[in-house]
Amino acid sequence: MHWADFRAQRLSERKVPQVIVSGITPSGEFHIGHLREILTAEMIHRACLDSGLDSRYVFIVDSMDPLRRVYDFLSPEYEKYIGVPLAYIPAPNPDGTPSTDSGSYADFFVNPFLESLREIGVFPEIVMNHEAYEDGRFSEKIDLAISKKKEIREIIMDISGRDLPEDWFPYSPRGSNGSMDGVRVTGYEYPFVHWEDDHGITGRADIRKAEGKMPWRIDWAARWIIHQVTCEPAGKDHGAAGGSFDTGIPICKVLGGNPPEKIVYEWIQLKGMGPMSSSSGVTIGPMEALSLVPPEILRYVIARSKIGRHIEFDTGSALFEIADEYERLLSRIETGEITKRMQTRIDTRKGALRLSQVVRNSDPSESIGGVSFRHLSMLAQIKSSDDEVWESLRNSGHLSGEPGDSLAIRLGKMRNWIDGKHFPEDARIIIQTIIGEEFRENTTEEQRLFLRELSKSLENCEWNQDSIKDAIRECMGIYGLKGKDGFAALYWALLGRRYGPRASALISEMDRHTLIELLKGV
Repeated sequence: MHWADFRAQRLSERKVPQVIVSGITPSGEFHIGHLREILTAEMIHRACLDSGLDSRYVFIVDSMDPLRRVYDFLSPEYEKYIGVPLAYIPAPNPDGTPSTDSGSYADFFVNPFLESLREIGVFPEIVMNHEAYEDGRFSEKIDLAISKKKEIREIIMDISGRDLPEDWFPYSPRGSNGSMDGVRVTGYEYPFVHWEDDHGITGRADIRKAEGKMPWRIDWAARWIIHQVTCEPAGKDHGAAGGSFDTGIPICKVLGGNPPEKIVYEWIQLKGMGPMSSSSGVTIGPMEALSLVPPEILRYVIARSKIGRHIEFDTGSALFEIADEYERLLSRIETGEITKRMQTRIDTRKGALRLSQVVRNSDPSESIGGVSFRHLSMLAQIKSSDDEVWESLRNSGHLSGEPGDSLAIRLGKMRNWIDGKHFPEDARIIIQTIIGEEFRENTTEEQRLFLRELSKSLENCEWNQDSIKDAIRECMGIYGLKGKDGFAALYWALLGRRYGPRASALISEMDRHTLIELLKGV
């Protein structure tokens, strides 16, 4: 059983409509690591729907969170906004200065991320947290948290090990400059929290408005109640022992709610660089990733991995391996090549395949457009135009008529990948124009005789993969060459290295005369 289906089964025991939630703080550019939380929640939501449960997927933007520091991409002018909620400070210009006409800081960073979510088939209900404060949805829980502040303080200290001062208060009002930093609470009388800021100015904050917010550990527990959350996966930072999830559960109960079951996911790491982090610069953005990788493959990266295992995201050669796995799985399911020994694993993988589709319950076979990832990679490198790629696919029987949108989009992404910094050098295909010294240094006389014989055989054979493959095998047999030695000789002649894509597929895409003349040069 897939992990999302297992979670849906557990959620069904609650006997209530399901509200699956994920959230994010829009403090800067998002990276692909954020997609693990979003897709984990969204896949559980899909699994709930697939099992007949009433389910909603809600995405909460923590727009009431304050700006915590002046990040590297911001100008020093943002110093005055530290402590101010992200919804109430201006978006940055390209030079990092505050803009006067580009909307809020929160919207500036969250809107492109929402666009990337739509591209991978994620369409959540969006909740801006500052709006929930503005319209008074938090006021009841703020009042209750203040009345039970001693109990909540004890929970936080006992579970987290943190030491909170005696005058700790479960609400941070905004001072005279809109910041929550340096503001001291001096009293409370519903609905007003009285305060004095570090400028010596006094005032009061109305808890029915966005004039302050609760600390994260209490805010999170309160929103579980406000939005009737039944499931919210959390990263291992929040899910660690003594973390905000562990304190949120009893705080939620103190506030009169039924907390969701604790679900903790591992982070995504960028291959060779550790966990992704916006502050450290170890990132790849979701839009950048989506310009390279078909959305189904990106979803499959998340769906195939257990929640508690970290994912090493590799935009290089591992993409071929992931795509191969996806295509093999699809082929085995379509042809029924599933043994009893494989059944449990296949059932899990089938769930991953189902949840990888951009459109829920769509046919997975449509996602690859009838062409494998590796074959498309080869064609995109040796064919100079898209029309030549389509013509080749028609000739090989992969395509009839015009390409569908899915295949056209896949080719565009493939060209972006090939032309960019992430494409693995060992997968590049550069057809040799002459036989070089490296070929002579790495081949034997038998291998060279094999290639001369092959050049003669290819002069008259039908120009398709099957006939070319038969010719290669027959010529190897004449000289008693093992397959690996024969193909190594071919690759040294064609590509200047000992490995490459399927030889018959590569040769069938080349001009016959050019190929034969090259092989005669051995």
